[in-house]
Amino acid sequence: MAEKFSALPYNLEAEQSILGCLLVDQEIQLETISLLSEEDFYTDSHKLILGAMKDIVRQNKPIDIVTLSDAMEKSATLEKAGGMDYITTIVQSMPSSANYRQYLNIVKRDSTLRRLIRSSEKIAGEARKSTDSKKTLEFAESEIFRISEENETSSLLSLADYYDPLLADLELLERDKNFKRGLKTGFTRIDDLTNGFKKGNLIILAARPSDGKTTLALNMVENIALRENKVCAMFALEMTREELAQKLLCSIGKVRMDSLQKGKLSEDDEQGWQRMWAAKKQLSKAQIYVDDSPSNTVPAMLSKCRRLKATKGLDLVVVDHLQLIYPDIRTSENRQQEVTEISRGLKVMAKELGVPVLALSQLSRGVTQRKGRPMLSDLRESGSIEQDADVVMFIYRPDKTATAQEIASGAVEKDVTEIIIEKNRSGERGSAKLLFKGEFSKFVNISNYQMEAPGEYKPHEPEPSNLQPAYEEYDDASSYSDDDIPPETTGDEAFD
Repeated sequence: MAEKFSALPYNLEAEQSILGCLLVDQEIQLETISLLSEEDFYTDSHKLILGAMKDIVRQNKPIDIVTLSDAMEKSATLEKAGGMDYITTIVQSMPSSANYRQYLNIVKRDSTLRRLIRSSEKIAGEARKSTDSKKTLEFAESEIFRISEENETSSLLSLADYYDPLLADLELLERDKNFKRGLKTGFTRIDDLTNGFKKGNLIILAARPSDGKTTLALNMVENIALRENKVCAMFALEMTREELAQKLLCSIGKVRMDSLQKGKLSEDDEQGWQRMWAAKKQLSKAQIYVDDSPSNTVPAMLSKCRRLKATKGLDLVVVDHLQLIYPDIRTSENRQQEVTEISRGLKVMAKELGVPVLALSQLSRGVTQRKGRPMLSDLRESGSIEQDADVVMFIYRPDKTATAQEIASGAVEKDVTEIIIEKNRSGERGSAKLLFKGEFSKFVNISNYQMEAPGEYKPHEPEPSNLQPAYEEYDDASSYSDDDIPPETTGDEAFD
């Protein structure tokens, strides 16, 4: 009885039959052999036979008894696999090659079950000796996820069935420009260039330290959560939940951060606390979830996002920032390899969850030494970030290094930040200019700039009779109810 429960699942007849099908039916050889690996077979002799078959296919030769026996003789594996007599038995015992899919499914099923059993034993062993339940849970989830990934298969399909639904979607897009548009960040030019953040995309937002990466990402989160009522998850590997909450309150309430932290808000801004409570009322409705654990790994973040999606839904994931994600130490060889694995893991996470992932990244010191605009080569530590990303955006703040004379002459505009979209897999490259209100932890649209050429802006002076503000307000009438802002103030005074 004990032997019955300890035996791993396998079907000898199914393994023999699928190998027999490969030997007698050349039409199914290429398709079927690409779906099989040696580990799919339980019997050692069958592993040797499949390995020889794969070698024959790599040489662009057909598989039959003659070519198989010849290849196995040369590799000295024929006798280990049972000799010519066993190969002949495999062919003779095969019921019908017409049923090859059923045989294949049985072999793949048992292979998956064996992997699950072995992984379960590894998980049990890890659990018995573990002193950290959190890391053990992450290990268990990564083991199961790896098996799930290995079972994912795809094949070349005819495009004939895709044209009708594609044209129908394009016709709807013609009538409704927002159809199939991604998440709107709230920054007009960025949304125009990217057409919003799309499902399954990895978006990289890169800058040097203190250039406003976290602030811009939070502004995007607040726009997406409040304006579009979407569910956002943020992994803050550098800041705490309290710090992020304070940034959001200052941004929405237009309250100076320094006054708040010094306990001088009432003194510096008579209506500051009114706007803070109004901001709290708005943000309480927002579905923004933050994990500030400093030791997150990609598998751990994926696991948490799966649970959030199953219970609350999920529309956007933000990671702040990429270089602080813990690597998988079992496979990493050096820092560049670690970042490569992390970058690829974030892209896989975006595709599996079906949501955009916005990952913040550091730029190398080269951009500071060069004193120029950031380039893709400035992405820190690995070119794989550029390769895996669907969109790469840089924050460029020339006023940080400009002289007083350059700002006074107008050569460099104070507080004007350029967001450079250097890579855009599904659209054009270009740039957007935003006004940075650092004291309020806020970027805002600039409305007194008009586009002269793709990616370039030129100052535009409006007609005196139709003056516009130097920024676009966040809380317009379409965003919030009249009750959200106290009647005594609209909060505009904070920008005056």
